[in-house]
Amino acid sequence: MVAGVSAFTASAQFSAAAEPHRRELLIHCYQMMGSVDEAQDLVQETMVRAWRAYDRFDPSLASMRTWLYRIATNACLNELKGRSRRPLPSGVGQPFDDPDAAFVPGLEVPWLQPFPDRLFGALPAEPEALAVERSRLRLAFVAALQLLSAKQRAALLLRDVLGFSAAEAAEMLRMTVTAVNSALQRARGALNRAGVDPDALPEPEPAQREVVERYIDAFLRADVSGLVKMLNEDVVLEMPPMWNWYIGSAAYGRFMHRVFAVRGTDWQAVPIFANGQPAMAAYTREGGRHVLHTLQVFTVEHGAIVRTTVFQDPTVFTLFQLSPSLE
Repeated sequence: MVAGVSAFTASAQFSAAAEPHRRELLIHCYQMMGSVDEAQDLVQETMVRAWRAYDRFDPSLASMRTWLYRIATNACLNELKGRSRRPLPSGVGQPFDDPDAAFVPGLEVPWLQPFPDRLFGALPAEPEALAVERSRLRLAFVAALQLLSAKQRAALLLRDVLGFSAAEAAEMLRMTVTAVNSALQRARGALNRAGVDPDALPEPEPAQREVVERYIDAFLRADVSGLVKMLNEDVVLEMPPMWNWYIGSAAYGRFMHRVFAVRGTDWQAVPIFANGQPAMAAYTREGGRHVLHTLQVFTVEHGAIVRTTVFQDPTVFTLFQLSPSLE
């Protein structure tokens, strides 16, 4: 605590300086960890560590933002030591050829979690800033980050996403500038090979929503041909925690025929958003009610769905505060 300053005053000063950064720190920790639960815990840990060290904070050496990012990034790196990455099935295995193949559970894998839009908090007022933020949270980008080593991930986020200088990133990561630049180049190369552009902006939200609304309409009518018309030719369908994933609109259509044959054609859907992308909670008929079946997140590009990621994990359902049934 600063000499001559009461604990109450110091606490108020710290909150005023640190709390405005909580939201962006949550996004950063989520990008690092691939887990919403862990990101929330690490942001809280960051704030506690920062408060305990607040008497040593020197604004002439670093801004509050830089200081908090240093604490948060190193908290994430410490947590990631010896840990498995959080991928999506399409990032770690080969696609399945047969849409009628038995499901292969991957319950041993800590899969990437989607990010509930309700955690965004106050959104940027400027349309360009909002588009950039949604781009950084899009599921494909966060999934690609999980394929990088922890230090490569941190270097790319600090330099290319957050705009810190090489010297600032090196100080945060306790690395040399040369080592940071090397990690950054390797990270950029890996993202390029994965076909992910960190700077790509998503389609305007109304355009995405319009495509997905038409998809949901066809889904509720069990109209497979209508669904397929809204898909990109090379669309990806994946379903963590299952290893099964498919490429192509033909395989997607065959899989949807299987879904309706097995689960019936009486469904309800609740439109929501995840990772800044349109999504829906799908409920299938069981007895006299519809029960929660999956959370489906859609990636839309150039007026077509290029990826559907289907989550069937109770932890994810809880994160999104989804009702277990619709009467």
